[in-house]
Amino acid sequence: MDLIRIIFAIILPPLGVFLQVGIGLAFWLNILLTCLGYIPGIIHAVWVIARK
Repeated sequence: MDLIRIIFAIILPPLGVFLQVGIGLAFWLNILLTCLGYIPGIIHAVWVIARK
C-alpha cells in the first residue's frame, strides 16, 4: 500500500498525504508546500509516507 501512496505523492502530493494521515496539519502543510513549489510538496509527501 505504501507504494501506491508514494505514486500518488509524486503525481499529486496532497493526495498521498491525505491517504496516509487524513485531513490534519500535515495535509494542510503539504498543500501550502505544493502551492509554493511542486518539488517541496513531493519531498514532504514522501517524507510523511515513509515516516509512518
